[in-house]
Amino acid sequence: MKNIMVISSHSPFDNMHTRDALDIALIFAAIDQNVSWLFQGPAVLALKSDQVPQEMGIKNFLKSIKMLEIYDIDQVYVCQSALDLYQLTLAELSIDVRIVNTEQQRQLIAQQDQIVTL
Repeated sequence: MKNIMVISSHSPFDNMHTRDALDIALIFAAIDQNVSWLFQGPAVLALKSDQVPQEMGIKNFLKSIKMLEIYDIDQVYVCQSALDLYQLTLAELSIDVRIVNTEQQRQLIAQQDQIVTL
């Protein structure tokens, strides 16, 4: 089993970066890899509760993020500075995450066998 980290750093409403990251995470989890996901920058907006992407003409794939635990993806990390930038709290997020600072992110990345950045 390999440690694979998906890193998202784009807005969930900018093309399909977040949707692609979700698909990749689920594919790796389906083949019994140890998958973690790191949200940086505007990607943290994908985790905000009570969003209605349909109003922007986008299919609501964000609700699928809530299913990560079903696929044993329970290592979800959020960049502290991104939360601060967008003035989000843990209570406003749709799933449980671990907040990490820049140094902790570097350590997590160093522990991975593969990194997928979207």
